Parts: sequence; C-alpha cells; structure tokens
Amino acid sequence: MNTLNLQTDTTMPSNRPLAEAPDEGLADALLDWFSRHRRDLPWRRTYDPYHVWVSEVMLQQTQMERGVAYFERWMERFPDVAALAEAHEDEIMKHWEGLGYYSRARNLHKAAREVHERLGGRLPDTVEGLQARPGVGPYTARAVASIAFGRDVCVIDANVERVASRLYDIDVPVKSRQARAEIESRCAALLPSGLARDFNQAMMELGSLVCAPRNPACVACPLAGWCRARALGVQEDRPVTAAPPEPVYLTMATGVLVHDGLVLAQKRMPDDIWANLWEFPGGIVEDGESPQQAVIREYLEETGLAVNHPEPIGSFKHSFTRYRVTLYAFAVNLLSDPSEIELRAAQEHRWATWSQIRSLAFPAGHRKLVRHLDADVKFLAGVRP
Repeated sequence: MNTLNLQTDTTMPSNRPLAEAPDEGLADALLDWFSRHRRDLPWRRTYDPYHVWVSEVMLQQTQMERGVAYFERWMERFPDVAALAEAHEDEIMKHWEGLGYYSRARNLHKAAREVHERLGGRLPDTVEGLQARPGVGPYTARAVASIAFGRDVCVIDANVERVASRLYDIDVPVKSRQARAEIESRCAALLPSGLARDFNQAMMELGSLVCAPRNPACVACPLAGWCRARALGVQEDRPVTAAPPEPVYLTMATGVLVHDGLVLAQKRMPDDIWANLWEFPGGIVEDGESPQQAVIREYLEETGLAVNHPEPIGSFKHSFTRYRVTLYAFAVNLLSDPSEIELRAAQEHRWATWSQIRSLAFPAGHRKLVRHLDADVKFLAGVRP
C-alpha cells in the first residue's frame, strides 16, 4: 500500500479568506490529492461490482488492513456471485469468523442467492435496485452505486462525517438529524458530476489517512485552506460526539465435553446473538454461583445432559458492542447417556472430530478457546483428529 508523506502539500492553497468563494476549487484539490495518495486496494484494481459490494460490507466496523486480508481470502474461495450463492452457510461463516457482526455474512449469502437466481448474477446498478437486496442499507447501496457503477450519489460514512464536520465547523452532534442533513447537503453540493467514484473514495480516504479522529495531520491536508474548524483552532473538537455508553461486564462459563473421542458442539439459534455460529454449551454465571456451578447447570438446561467434575482450562476475554465478556472454560465429564441429548437453546448439535471442530465458525470467546486447545497436547491426545 502507498504510504502517506506527511510533509506540507505544496499544492495546498494558502490561508486565504474563508468567506471568499468558500468551496471554489475544493473538489479539484481533493481529487488531485487522491490521484497521488490513493491506497492500492484489491477492489480498486477492477471496480468489479461484486468486489466493491463485498469490500463495503466487510469494511463496516473493520479496520482497513484487516479487511484487506479477509477480502483476499474470501475472493480465493468465493470469486463471484455464483460461488457465494452456491456455498454452504457454515463455510461462509468460517471465512467470516473473526470479523464480527455476523449478520453481514448471512445477508451477503442471502443477497447473492437472490442475485444469482433472479437477476442472472448481475448486481443492480441503481441505489434503489441495490437497496432492495437483503441486508443492503442506504450506505452500502450508495457506495456500490457510485464506486462500482459511477452513479452521482454521495456516500457518507464516519470518515466523511468527520471531514465535513471540520470543513464546515458543524458544532452540533454529528449523529443528529441536523448535522446529517447539513453534511449530506454540503457533500452533494461538492460532488462533481461524473466523478462520484473518485470523489467519494477521496473523502473517505482523506478521513482515514489525514483527517484522523485524534491529532489530524492538518499540515498534509489538501483542504486545510478551506477548513473552518482549523481556522478557528477547534479541529480537535469536531465532530461533536455523544459520550460512549457505559460498558457492561459479563461472566460466562462453558464446558468442553469429550465422549468416545468426539467433542460436543451446538449451533446457535437463527434469531440469537451470534446466530448460526457454533459453540460449546454454557451461559452466563448467575449471582451467587461459581463458574463451575454455572457450567453444570447450563449443560442440564441447554442439552438435558448431566455433567460433573469441571476441570479449569482457562479464561478468555473478548468484547462486542458495549459488552466486556470473561469466558471461563472447563473440561467436563458426561454422566448421562449421550443419546438422551435434548437441545433447548440450539438448533443443531454435533459430536465432532477435532478437525471438524476447527472447520466450524465460533464466536470470539469460543474461538480463542479452540485455539488454546489446539496447542494442548494432552487434550488433543484424547480426541479424534
């Protein structure tokens, strides 16, 4: 990828009066900067609509470097709409494992099937047509329409919100209706006809590489001469954001049960958090009980199986949205007949070999547990490979 030279851009306008034709030349300066500093990203090499679509979905809530690695791995296995449409959901979830917000992967699969079966494998080229697909919201529809198909629509993500908030010194909360309306209006006025692909990417790229949330690199910004927040010395105070919600701390327990060399795993319900991902049975540690007591209770409640003698494996921390989770994992012994299993909190169960376990997609805490066990020689000696 290209690296950004943080020296002052000699093509940048000097500190001219902001009130004098305030937006004149701004889009040209932005596009010139983008032509010289754009990153070499795989979906930019062809602008194939399928590639653009997948990249936009992946990069929501995902850092760029991580997203690129996942994108390249994804395209090796699912190079086009047909490959994605025809794949089994478990394999799709495995390729998405670690990106979080798994509904994105499920919706990609649903939309790919629809496009493959009803539209001959061709994505719609309009905002309205794209937004009619499962899981495609206004942002994704506008991004794909403009970047893949050149439609003259603006794309507003967090980077664009930050750039616009500083350019125009928008002093109300950036997520408010008032701020949103002003940002959309400002960007629409700046958008050069026929150049939406580069303009939208340039705005997002500028916010990512230069106009960062903290310590923006104003000396390297091609729009510094137009920036009202910089002129007022308040660029660090824009955009105006709400206080983050207080974190919620959860303690959970899970049990790894091995019987006849096979490991028990269950698949979460379609309407659960982490829907359709696999896990080892367990749940939240309730007030007044220990993690060991919780795993015994949860096994009985979720599977109808009685287990005992929970032996500690380790504890694993992970976060999602506002939640901070500590997962205590135990090896447990089976007291019941395994044929008497009765799922009460899952849609499917599997007695699996270890290679099968490794092929399944797990949520973050259980994934860390699988990796831990993958290096445990004593544990692996007791399970089928």
